[in-house]
Amino acid sequence: MKKYDLCVIGGGPAGYAAAMRAIDFDKNVILIEKEKLGGAGIYNGALSSKTMWELSTRYRKVQEDLSKNGERKLDISYDDVKASIEEAVFDRKFQLTCHLRIIHAETNLITYEKGLASFVTNKEIKISKQNGKEDVIYAEHTIIASGSYPRKLPDVEVDEKTIMTSDGISNLTNFPKSMVIVGAGVIGCEFATIFANFGKTKVYLIDRAKRILPFEDEDISALISKNMEKEGVVIHRKANLKRIEVKNGMVEYEIENEEGEIEVITVEKALLSIGRIPNIKSLNIENAGVKMSKRGVHIGDEDTQTNIPHIFAVGDVSGRLPLVNVGEREARHAVVKMFADFPVKEINYDNVSTIMFLNPVVASVGANEKMLRENNIPYRIAKVDYSTIARAISMGKPEGFFKLIVSEDSEMKVLGMRAVGVHASSAIQSVALLMYMNKGIDELAHMIHPHPSIVEGVQEAARMLLGKSIYKSAVFKDKLKCYKWRDGVETPLTVIDGEKRIKYEDIANHYSSTHED
Repeated sequence: MKKYDLCVIGGGPAGYAAAMRAIDFDKNVILIEKEKLGGAGIYNGALSSKTMWELSTRYRKVQEDLSKNGERKLDISYDDVKASIEEAVFDRKFQLTCHLRIIHAETNLITYEKGLASFVTNKEIKISKQNGKEDVIYAEHTIIASGSYPRKLPDVEVDEKTIMTSDGISNLTNFPKSMVIVGAGVIGCEFATIFANFGKTKVYLIDRAKRILPFEDEDISALISKNMEKEGVVIHRKANLKRIEVKNGMVEYEIENEEGEIEVITVEKALLSIGRIPNIKSLNIENAGVKMSKRGVHIGDEDTQTNIPHIFAVGDVSGRLPLVNVGEREARHAVVKMFADFPVKEINYDNVSTIMFLNPVVASVGANEKMLRENNIPYRIAKVDYSTIARAISMGKPEGFFKLIVSEDSEMKVLGMRAVGVHASSAIQSVALLMYMNKGIDELAHMIHPHPSIVEGVQEAARMLLGKSIYKSAVFKDKLKCYKWRDGVETPLTVIDGEKRIKYEDIANHYSSTHED
């Protein structure tokens, strides 16, 4: 029986990160993957869907420009889309595979096995290979990084061709003429955006809530909804899906609205986007004594550690945030906990940066207004519209805004930020760093940012909160907002001018009376 310092179950982003971090500690590692190296993160997850989003966004922009100039529009086939996705997938797969082989050749520290892993005991893992052979290995430590699979509706037959999950998108051979998407969370809204961008599919989006993206602030939800509907997406709000089935090769679904009215619609395809389930059924975790977490279907309650001290769970199976960046962070953290000879701080999930690839892009870190108000936490906020940022104007993309949220005290520590618009994903990171360092916004306000750049808007938001902004919110009431919230009351903030405190409204009135032209 071969022995290893660490067995990693799952070769997706989290598992791969764990294996490579263990090599830093000079540990002997076996990485077991049942299907494809890179996992869902490459083949039917973030890489493939974001490649599709990028292409759809560029295509929509070109079409809009051609239309303005009265020129003939371009055409694109689904084969073109699939070719772009396959190229991106191949590049990433090739990188991972070559890197793994070179590391193996140079260090002889890592072994890669393709097969289905399952526990025999808490230190013995069986590998069931596709050729029918089985091996059992011994590992001092194990990291479970087996990922997740799409959730399905009970009594609904999913063939991944007519009624699909995200796994079935790659099975499409043409743009469907019509499609219903069940679920208006992040993934559902992203695919609604993608297919609407291409302009070849009539998209219907079923949302059980009052508005899409219900976990975000209403201004974000409203902007994304407006742009979706502008592109022809039909959003069924507060809709209860009564039935969905295939009839004569088409999808027929029945919904009931909040007034009790029934509507039956027929479309060509259906996409179920209702969450994911941790992929742990085949692991036989009971043989290792691993128990389910207090949070339900997940494992790894104690800072990635299960109830068995040498077995850890990371990525989608940990049940925290099903994101590639979080899975990688958890995996590396678990390895350090296992092998480091120094104290290791627990992972802080409060400053995780996320991106939603919509129209426009939405990037976030920390709390939003909705969270803070629900928990009655006082805060201050500055909101800067993209139309006041030179870089956004120069790009011809003035749609979007920054919302910088800080504590309602003299320290003004960053509680969160939302960036909506072009370059949003890049702009968020400086604020995430401030949160990680538990800092206020002084540093952000005093830095010299590059010009012209989108991140100047973040700096202006910080200056607004400090009363030092170039533009005053009372002047551009429709573009800039700066206020505090406490005990359900929203109050405009003031700016400081020497020793005198002046309300923004007074500044606006003074400007109007002295500059009538």
